[in-house]
Amino acid sequence: MKRLRKDIPRASKKEIFGWGMFDFANQSYTLLIITVIFPVLFTTVIVGDAENEYRLGNLLWSVALSISYFLVVLSGPVMGAIMDYSAMKKRFLFYSYCLTIVSTALLYFVEPGMVVLGVVLMVISNFAYAIGESFIASFLPSLGPPSDLGKISGFGWALGYVGGLVSAGFVIVYLGDATAENFDRIRWVGPFAALFFMLAAIPTFVWVKEPGKRKVLPKGENFVSMGFTRMGRTINDVKKFWDLAVFLISVFFAMAAIYIVISFAFIYGDQVVRWDEEVRVLMFVIVQVTAAIGAFSFGFIQDKIGAKLTYNITLSLWFLGVLGIWAVTDITDWFNMQFGTEIEAQYMFLYIGVIAGLSLGSSQSASRALVGLFSPEQKSAEFFGFWGLSNKLAGFFGIIGIGLLQTQFGLQRSVLFCAFLFLIAIIICLFVNERRGENAADNFEEMPLE
Repeated sequence: MKRLRKDIPRASKKEIFGWGMFDFANQSYTLLIITVIFPVLFTTVIVGDAENEYRLGNLLWSVALSISYFLVVLSGPVMGAIMDYSAMKKRFLFYSYCLTIVSTALLYFVEPGMVVLGVVLMVISNFAYAIGESFIASFLPSLGPPSDLGKISGFGWALGYVGGLVSAGFVIVYLGDATAENFDRIRWVGPFAALFFMLAAIPTFVWVKEPGKRKVLPKGENFVSMGFTRMGRTINDVKKFWDLAVFLISVFFAMAAIYIVISFAFIYGDQVVRWDEEVRVLMFVIVQVTAAIGAFSFGFIQDKIGAKLTYNITLSLWFLGVLGIWAVTDITDWFNMQFGTEIEAQYMFLYIGVIAGLSLGSSQSASRALVGLFSPEQKSAEFFGFWGLSNKLAGFFGIIGIGLLQTQFGLQRSVLFCAFLFLIAIIICLFVNERRGENAADNFEEMPLE
């Protein structure tokens, strides 16, 4: 007799904590390598075209990340189908974990002028990290009934921002600035991020169980051919999962904007706002703390008001936050005129960072939980592979888009592209029916492969 998803028992606290520790571990990569340290080091020191406002460095950074996301697009859904059929989610997760660690540690050897090596290592390490995000997310539907997925997803994302605060805080205090003068110390950011990821993710592989059971391969099939066959079936059955398909289109536009913010926020602070070092550190702390609060609190809110409404609320906050980032100097001038103050734009930027932080973890956690609600348990890795495809195709589109726009219009004006993407995502999500999507997952019956 088929087990209903509402009857899935909630996993033990130890297993949920172990699952969340992968978020804790991989956030060190997101912050140190994608957001705070290495992007500034790459654009201003390794490429270092200051005379051209770092536009070449920004473009090459966009290209490196976009290529890695495109590789995830090509491989994610097929790997997900293979994992569902073979019950090898932990093994695939472990492979991505090892590749991330090795390639990130090798960033130590990227010196000023070694642009090609930097781009190649970033493509490899970000591919491994990004596809690992889809792998770990595919465990979510097996950790509890649909009514608990918002809280569990929010817990993991909040724990991730705590990990980011710990890892990046250590680097900022002990390794210093991403400058040419401090290069001999700050080049250790790659090995440190790799070591932190390696150690912090150990509980995941110890405590998280492999969900599902391996199925017997049909005669003449192997896991790779079967993966393509299953993926083809899912595409043909898209009408059964219409709400998931529409939602993934919304995710595409939302994540295109979020990847731009993640990849260029601190570059924007350096090049446009021209913040001081202490303000940069403050922004980092503010975003991490508010993102953890947002992810954790919105996880509980989501289970009360629904994942779709929560998702759209967080995207609305994003839209306002991006407009604030674009107009930060004008907002500062208006505020000083109205209240007779002399606040600098870099400090106004911190207040805008609160909005961005609250939106950052909560929007991604709500997205992950909603995919979990729409995913039959026996196809969770495949469906999260499509979620990863939507995410990383969005990363490719968004980052290449901002990279090209900023070469023509400069980084500040190009950030309006993000606001436009968030607005499209909100509009598309209005056509998603959450209850219908859940029912489609509950009623799904998989036909055996012959």
